[in-house]
Amino acid sequence: MKKITGIFLLAGVLLSAIGSSLVSAQSALTGGAYDTSQPLEIAADSLEVQQENQLAVFEGNVDVKQGEIRMRADKLIVYYSDKSTASDGGPANIKKIDAVGNVFLSSPRETAEGETGTYDVKNKRVDLRGNVVLTQGKNVLRGDKMTLNMVTGKSRVEGAPETDGGTGRVKGIFVPEQKAE
Repeated sequence: MKKITGIFLLAGVLLSAIGSSLVSAQSALTGGAYDTSQPLEIAADSLEVQQENQLAVFEGNVDVKQGEIRMRADKLIVYYSDKSTASDGGPANIKKIDAVGNVFLSSPRETAEGETGTYDVKNKRVDLRGNVVLTQGKNVLRGDKMTLNMVTGKSRVEGAPETDGGTGRVKGIFVPEQKAE
């Protein structure tokens, strides 16, 4: 496991598969954590509420904002409950959000993208899966899975296991800062 400090805010921490290469990182922003007490704002082309299943499906140009964090996706499935989770520190009624298709996360300094994503509101964790690309300036990390702990700002990236057609490795390009003359 390689440790990198202050390189990526959105480099993930997912359950490790045997033989994968792992990268850990911590946010250089706000001391490493995110303000998850901010309200979630969601906008989309359409919304279908399935009250009996306690879910809301947003489709088309979905945009989510929470403080300085932004997320875009083709489709968003929001799982909620009838009782408020505000006492748990999460937005009232929202338990989990699944993002499907062209998932893109951004903060003021970093971006992350993948095929699918999950925001576990109660546990304050974001997971991205499928061709994950993380960037900060000219620095780029690539892997198959990523998880970000929103409380600590720590994250982890994994490559796809060879049994799934991957190399089992995480790839990164780190460009040194150029000193101004």
